[in-house]
Amino acid sequence: MANSASARKRARTAEVSRQHNVNIRSNLRTHIKNVVKAIDAGDAETAQKNYTAATPVIDASVSKGIIHRNKAARHKSRLNARIRAISA
Repeated sequence: MANSASARKRARTAEVSRQHNVNIRSNLRTHIKNVVKAIDAGDAETAQKNYTAATPVIDASVSKGIIHRNKAARHKSRLNARIRAISA
């Protein structure tokens, strides 16, 4: 447990930041999951629509420091490749 006043404040702010990051990460995972569900169902049109909605969420999580930019690029690349595979 934090003993000094500054350490107690830092613990409070860290908890607020953690909760904020959890919400952003959950939203990110939900958007990715929606794309994957549409791909698994074989619905290319819905998958593309969900991918279009997920892309700014993925990019926003990078700018907020939730995930690394390479991880975001990997997610987008793999999702797009799967969508193209079912479209063909």
